[in-house]
Amino acid sequence: MIDSYWLEVVQGLLALLVAPGLVGLVRWVKARLQNRRGAPPWQPYFELRKLFQKEAVISKNASWLFRFAPYIVFGSALMVVLLVPLIAAPLPLGGIGDLLVVVYLLLLGTFFLALAGLDPGTAFGGMGASREMTVAAIAEPTIALAIFTLALSAGSTNLGRIVTQTLVDPSIAGSPGRVLAFVALFIVTLAETGRLPVDNPATHLELTMIHEAMILEYSGRYLALIEWAASLKLLIFLSLLANLFAPWGVATEPTLLALGVGIVTWLFKLALLGVIIAVLETRVAKLRLFRVPELLGLSFVLALLAVTSSFLLK
Repeated sequence: MIDSYWLEVVQGLLALLVAPGLVGLVRWVKARLQNRRGAPPWQPYFELRKLFQKEAVISKNASWLFRFAPYIVFGSALMVVLLVPLIAAPLPLGGIGDLLVVVYLLLLGTFFLALAGLDPGTAFGGMGASREMTVAAIAEPTIALAIFTLALSAGSTNLGRIVTQTLVDPSIAGSPGRVLAFVALFIVTLAETGRLPVDNPATHLELTMIHEAMILEYSGRYLALIEWAASLKLLIFLSLLANLFAPWGVATEPTLLALGVGIVTWLFKLALLGVIIAVLETRVAKLRLFRVPELLGLSFVLALLAVTSSFLLK
């Protein structure tokens, strides 16, 4: 048996360790699919180490907010990791880890990153911040609606309760409402984590950037924290897709065997979803910016239909 609070520590450390590797895996699979050798999946770890060792160069126009924002962005992502059931459910902090808390913690990081993009007064930072808030204004309600669809069948907005209820009654996993909610949340995942077709994480063409435009002025440890937080955000969204919609393998007892199975299953689900994203990104092109709200509007409609169908098919 493992003490429940130690379980939170283990989950947080696992997420911090796995997140950069998940980004590296997506990059490596994309490279192989494009007949390129590509960097190894562990390359992001070397990049983070290099950034932490470099000196941070800060614009003379930047205020305290510019220095403070990376810690808020990283801290909010880490807090969400402690609330989301990754390898086990329920969690000690699960009592406060409901739908609204997770959504607004994610929005908190986005909000401060947008402020940091505006703070130095550069044109590209302001442009990226404006685009990011446009995406967030549509994406965050979609996240809430998609997970609320699951909450209707579980009778609670608590994420741990949603997981355990699905394990008790697996038949609800294939309901039409859940399928629609999964598709809606998957589209939002691509938008919130800066993936194609919404944003291209591999480009530095200023006129098309969203996330990269906001962090152009960052360097050193500040950039390392933001990049680490971005990889954590991808891990969080893929974990929500994996464990809320298909929670099989999630440990419900704090035993070593159950937790071992939970870790292996979680890593397998993350790798599978990462490969799916890599395959998708080699098959689609980036949308024009004025078409992005249309895609996110589609995800919102799908989430709304998911909630409606869950009410009607109760």
